Amino acid sequence: MADIIRRIQTAVTDFILLGFGDLPDLQILLFLMFLVIYIATVAGNMLITALVVADKHLHTPMYFFLGNLSCLETCYTSTLLPRMLVSLLTGDKTISFSGCLSQLYFFCALAGMECCLLAAMSYDRYLAICKPLHYSTLMNNRFCLQLAAGSWLNGSLATTIFILFISQLIFCGPNEIDHFYCDPILLMELSCSDTHLSILVNLIFVSVFTLPPFLLTMTSYVCISDTILRIPSTTGRKKAFSTCSSHLTVVTIFYGTIMIFYMLPKRDTLRDLKKVLSLCFTVLTPLVNPLIYSLRNREVKEALSKAVSKCGFHKNMQRL
Repeated sequence: MADIIRRIQTAVTDFILLGFGDLPDLQILLFLMFLVIYIATVAGNMLITALVVADKHLHTPMYFFLGNLSCLETCYTSTLLPRMLVSLLTGDKTISFSGCLSQLYFFCALAGMECCLLAAMSYDRYLAICKPLHYSTLMNNRFCLQLAAGSWLNGSLATTIFILFISQLIFCGPNEIDHFYCDPILLMELSCSDTHLSILVNLIFVSVFTLPPFLLTMTSYVCISDTILRIPSTTGRKKAFSTCSSHLTVVTIFYGTIMIFYMLPKRDTLRDLKKVLSLCFTVLTPLVNPLIYSLRNREVKEALSKAVSKCGFHKNMQRL
């Protein structure tokens, strides 16, 4: 009983996100860089979402999932970057326990949702290339809505249960997290209570809710590659590959950096490298998503051109 009272009295109520504090001379430069990245990410992804909603030619399953992904990427980057920007600008690196849990919830939930959405998009491309005659029947509006809703709900449900376990942990100090966001592993390492169950729950949910989508994505692209290689004409192969190249690029960046991040050994000398890798799948992927889909996708470029033309037409009419 005395031990419990002592822990409650010394419980940590705030954490310190060290972030890039070891680069004091570059704080303003980092602030400006991440501010530009954040504005570009939000603007680019919201533009993609708006185009998908407004242009009837983009009302197809592939662009329906792209619109969902762009909306998710906007929320994903907004979970981390605003807090980082405030820290870089003001030097205030503290975050409350409830704020840390909130950030952790949205970060993990949105990451899980992205895994599911990328899997849904890869399955859509699999049906389009490998089952073209049955595509419109299998990938109907109802099934698209079910896949999208399932992606959003799965991430939320798994993370809610995990956060409930994290919230029961006791933190007595130290309270410094050597990262720019509340990383679940680093957070559990600071707890002075037994974390074995929380670590087990984290491992189970990561395995159940991220491994199957990853395997489905990889399986889909193995089948897609096999089908494309069987196409006799070079033009046909290029056309088939172009329909999934943008998505494959996003998948490679997202999963590639995550795999390297978690495969690196736990050494203090590699913590800075891990921060850089974390930036790749938390900041870089949401940024390049609209760039990849707009620069390498003919339909999106045409929709953007139409939108710009309409805006120019309305401006000219207003001047007249």
